[in-house]
Amino acid sequence: MRLCTQKNNFTADMSGAVEIERCDLDVKTNSRKHHTELFGEERLIVRRGQPFTVILHLSPGSKEFTPGGTGFTLIVETGPLPRKESDTKASFTLSDSTSETEWSASATSDPSRKTVSVSIASSPNAPIGLYSLEVDQDGQKTSLGQFILLFNAWCPGDAVHMRSETKRQEYVLAQHGQVYRGTHKRIKGSPWNFGQFEAGILDICLKILDDNPKFVSNADQDCSGRRNPVYVSRVLSAMINSNNDRGVLVGEWGEFSGGVHPGVWIGSGDILRQWAESGPVRYGQCWVFAAVACTVSRALGIPCRVVTNFGSAHDTDANLVIENLYDEDGKRISGGDSVWNFHVWVDSWMTRPDLGQEFDGWQTSDPTPQETSEGVFCCGPAPVKAIKEGELTKKYDAPFIFAEVNADVMDLVQLSNGEFVKFSGSTKSVGRFISTKAVGSDDRHDITHQYKYPEGSKEERQVYEKAQHHNKLQQRGAEPGLHLKIKLADNMIVGSDFEVFAVLTNNHMKARTCNFLFFARAVGYNGKLGDGCGFASDKVEVPSGEERRLSLKLDYDSYGAAITSDRLIQLSAITVDKQTIDFCKAEKTIVLDEPQLEIKLLGEATLNQKVAAELTLLNPLPEPLQDCSFTIEGVGLTDSKPITAEIGSVSPKQEAKASIEFTPSTAGSCVLLGNFDSNRLKNIKSFINVTVKESNL
Repeated sequence: MRLCTQKNNFTADMSGAVEIERCDLDVKTNSRKHHTELFGEERLIVRRGQPFTVILHLSPGSKEFTPGGTGFTLIVETGPLPRKESDTKASFTLSDSTSETEWSASATSDPSRKTVSVSIASSPNAPIGLYSLEVDQDGQKTSLGQFILLFNAWCPGDAVHMRSETKRQEYVLAQHGQVYRGTHKRIKGSPWNFGQFEAGILDICLKILDDNPKFVSNADQDCSGRRNPVYVSRVLSAMINSNNDRGVLVGEWGEFSGGVHPGVWIGSGDILRQWAESGPVRYGQCWVFAAVACTVSRALGIPCRVVTNFGSAHDTDANLVIENLYDEDGKRISGGDSVWNFHVWVDSWMTRPDLGQEFDGWQTSDPTPQETSEGVFCCGPAPVKAIKEGELTKKYDAPFIFAEVNADVMDLVQLSNGEFVKFSGSTKSVGRFISTKAVGSDDRHDITHQYKYPEGSKEERQVYEKAQHHNKLQQRGAEPGLHLKIKLADNMIVGSDFEVFAVLTNNHMKARTCNFLFFARAVGYNGKLGDGCGFASDKVEVPSGEERRLSLKLDYDSYGAAITSDRLIQLSAITVDKQTIDFCKAEKTIVLDEPQLEIKLLGEATLNQKVAAELTLLNPLPEPLQDCSFTIEGVGLTDSKPITAEIGSVSPKQEAKASIEFTPSTAGSCVLLGNFDSNRLKNIKSFINVTVKESNL
């Protein structure tokens, strides 16, 4: 418990003053009532709109405190330029009881007359941040200490109020979560340590607010804006990336020299601490940006969830159509639009008085730097309800987010005369299996229905037409009787050789002759195509009612050096009939299975006693792995830091193994996260639940 001492500064002729020897901020009791005990007991951290109590210990010989007879004025201030007009300063006298709507205080004296308990209620609309607290008695001011004020999901008057206790536990207090990646057909959850209550993290979160350009240019206005979670979320969306400022993370999707590969991170704490010490951290990708944003939001008291959208459109020209361009030989022409295999952002819970009650609830923000908004690389917050209903005039950046989950895909071929002709497309391939961690468990919760109406439904098409403002292109070719699909092998683990097939079926009444092309290319999760790793072609005649197959062998020798750590390969099958200008296309992105990372404890986990975790992984590749390492991290287990064991090289088909010791510092249920890294295999994660027992010593 931290006590704030105060010298006796009052003279005898100050008839109305009491002499305060010291002030007890009663951190332990206040923290428990304000759900901030996980921050520790070093200082007072409270949530707005809810009373907290400080205890004034009077000096021997001090005048008695008499309610209504002692002239107390309490003063709270935040920011470098506190002003009442900006709500960064408040002065208030003692009342019979505290108010639920504004700064207020009441006080009682104990029977011994030696202590005074002062109950202070903050406004549920007060700016969050570090505050000073002092008492003014007839012009004599006495500092009582400092406290940090956070948003309060437990307070009905707070804009972030959430009625469900189980949801508050998940979206504000949970320090461990799942981030979903892969493809819509192979969704994989990766564990993440948010660690918002780890030592020093809250200070770093407040530093992020103080380092943002809006604070630098107008500190008074910025600190005043911190009463509004919409404003704070938009600031965080800009500051988690470093594109326009010295924000937290540098984004990189190609060359990772000079930094940490995004797949290596397993928690936010290490990233935030590195940023606080030395500036922007290299490197992040969408799931890292989102996970760090979730940590900061929860630390500040804003309920937050990490959301993954499978088949996520990046619509650069804002026409709600992703246009894939091909030449007459079926080769892809580069363009600005793309569809990411998955993209990760955050939803934050708050009211939207600027838009109306119907838009309260989850708000989407995207800290990954994709496009600028008002001249800054940030996105949101936009109401999820506005996205679902196609209300694209609602702030902020609703059109871009709407396109991410609703854009149509159009395949176009450029003829020799320069004309573009649509030959294929989809209204259902974007915005699928939108996922977040379920409340209270590690299961995946599908929230697609919160973002959009069912694909192909009347409501979904009405919303799309309402939002669409582009000129439609005329469709030619690709008669409905010609059908193309891709069939995959059963086992496609990275390192293996396997075969895939393109199957062309002719449902016409007449035979068809065409060029049959089958491509395989490495692809990043953001849809950026890499090197080719397989190609097959044939000129085929397909009689009516029959099918023709084209096989493609994918050997590790061909794809191993081409794929990224995402382990994704895009398969594209195209048929071309230049005589009739008929084109047909099928496309699939496969994610190669990864080896399993096994974690087990070697013994029982006991508070403040060393225990070891054994981590093992079988190298599935036909080549050695170099620079291999295992890393573990867990809140209350590894002293808020990752612990790494480097094991060198691992031969083909051999087992990598390491034993890592750690000393649990918290009793009860904890989560231990593990990561394997090497030159060829990265981003392989797992976790186990650990129950730490109290020591008998």
